[in-house]
Amino acid sequence: MVATDTPDNGSQRAEAHSPPRNPALPAQPTRPVSIYHASDAIGSTPSFTSTTSANEAKIRDFDIAEGDERGISHTDSRYSHMNRWLFLFATTASISSINYGWVLGSVNVPALVIEECADGPETWTNGFPSCIPMSNIMWGLVVALTPLGAWAGSLLSGLAADRFGRKRTLMYNNVFFVAGALLLCTSTTIAQMSIGRFVAGIGCGFAANVVSTYCSEASTVRSRGFLGGFQQLMILTGVFTSQVVSIGLSKSPLWRVLFSVSAAIAIGQTLLLFLIPESPKFLASVGRLDELRSVLQRLRKGLDISLEFDDLVTAADSNTKGAEMPHPTMWQVLSGKTEVDLRHLVFCALFLMLSQQWSGAKGVMFYSTEILSDVFDLSEDDVKKIPTIAQLLTLGIGGIGAVAVFIGMNILDKIGRRSVLLFSSLATTICAVLIVVGSVLEVSTLVATAMYLFNLVFQAGVGFIPYLCASEMLPYYALGSISGLATSVNCLTLFIVSFLFPILDKALEGYLFVPFIVTNFTTFLFGLFMMPEAKGKSVMEVVQEYQGPVRIVAGPFVKRKDPELPPAFSAPKIGDNSRDTAQHIVPNLAKKLGVDINKAEISLYKVVIALGLVASAAAYALAGV
Repeated sequence: MVATDTPDNGSQRAEAHSPPRNPALPAQPTRPVSIYHASDAIGSTPSFTSTTSANEAKIRDFDIAEGDERGISHTDSRYSHMNRWLFLFATTASISSINYGWVLGSVNVPALVIEECADGPETWTNGFPSCIPMSNIMWGLVVALTPLGAWAGSLLSGLAADRFGRKRTLMYNNVFFVAGALLLCTSTTIAQMSIGRFVAGIGCGFAANVVSTYCSEASTVRSRGFLGGFQQLMILTGVFTSQVVSIGLSKSPLWRVLFSVSAAIAIGQTLLLFLIPESPKFLASVGRLDELRSVLQRLRKGLDISLEFDDLVTAADSNTKGAEMPHPTMWQVLSGKTEVDLRHLVFCALFLMLSQQWSGAKGVMFYSTEILSDVFDLSEDDVKKIPTIAQLLTLGIGGIGAVAVFIGMNILDKIGRRSVLLFSSLATTICAVLIVVGSVLEVSTLVATAMYLFNLVFQAGVGFIPYLCASEMLPYYALGSISGLATSVNCLTLFIVSFLFPILDKALEGYLFVPFIVTNFTTFLFGLFMMPEAKGKSVMEVVQEYQGPVRIVAGPFVKRKDPELPPAFSAPKIGDNSRDTAQHIVPNLAKKLGVDINKAEISLYKVVIALGLVASAAAYALAGV
């Protein structure tokens, strides 16, 4: 197909609603127009046509300093950096992820008080029991019902987000958090607590999908890596905060107040959601173009949104045309029966979501207090002296994980997804070995330190990379169904691990982490031989390079040739200008000083590891050890 000068309906719609430019200003160079044909939406090999030459594409300048009379700079908003408005809107949406983390982490510290009545014999006050005695197996099931509820929520979240919008779905989803919190804080029986955990889990499942969708659709190319890990950072923030608060609310009946906080978070977020805009992509898909233009200008304040507006409208128009044609089913995508064989990329997306949960990290998150109580051989009297050494160490484990995610997010676009995954999975394997050695030899200091490092290196890579990869590796026509399947795999694996973890703890004792040595090393081998690298590549570049059946695509004996794509398909070269200066101050300074910036970033891991050791020592000191 050859591009002509005759505009299609999408172009006419875009021109009708695009913001006018000031004719007194220099005109922007003509951009290459990459036309994504409607037939590509059903799995055919994408074809592209360009209205400009490769040389013209290379000299495009996206930063003209002057602005028009409205103060709008003629800077292409598609390639802008993170700004405070985008950060604030993403943070507001991510409060659901904080609530997710709160629900996950709030059961850790008070576990012994609730299930074993460690705070004293069961008593009833105003119709509520001080504890709800149950076996370890039953407690494991109660805890595991949250990821099972998350699995159910993840299956429904896509349909709800497409029908009601991302913002309204987050509002409606808070009903599950409020209902779950009310059931938990008023629990009198195991059955009621189980239902409360499941209902709160539904809210977690919705949050897991909708928050990441909102952040990705509101982001630009340059902010994609940071916002991609933002959800995991907010989840860990919720976990850490819940554990900090738990120190003072672990006694009976204060653990009920701890569970009720989730409802307060949900109500507060609902009020804040009225202040943020809807996702630009959703607005384009439903034809609310005037609102789309207004929202883009809020998200890209001071930038020229006309080209981004055109892209969104054209993509929405193509999807509308493609909707009239049959889309591939999930089975067709899984079996490679589309014209572009996605089997390897689909396998990678599913395996990464599986590996995140079978690592054992969530077991540490849920049961670290009980594990460390056994490691330090705390008596019943010791457990009653809140905070215990186990609780303080659990607090540090949660805090160091949030720091690790932030570091991983910042180095991801510098050294690549695959390199970070390799380091993270191998280091997690080594830490699991150290936990086993310390447990068998009864060296409590080694176990506690290894658990710190385990969470640190896991969260810096394996913990958040799976959330990024599906959107970076799969074309739009396969993304919806495969993302839903991947999230389901993730939640079901979490349910199984959460349920089995306390059972394995009693059965394997000091050898509890032996299975996780195997699973984490398997993840390392996957990263070494099968993990695609999406750093600096568009989705279709990744598809072109890694399409085909499941196979070995990386490693020391594999020679891979970069795919040849039309010039217009490549990402634009950003000029060295005043707006880029702030982004490149550190790399430029490092270059002048002769410092390898990548090695410097890696050395940050050593600093954080040292901080983890200091935190461990501080926890021992606070506990009087």
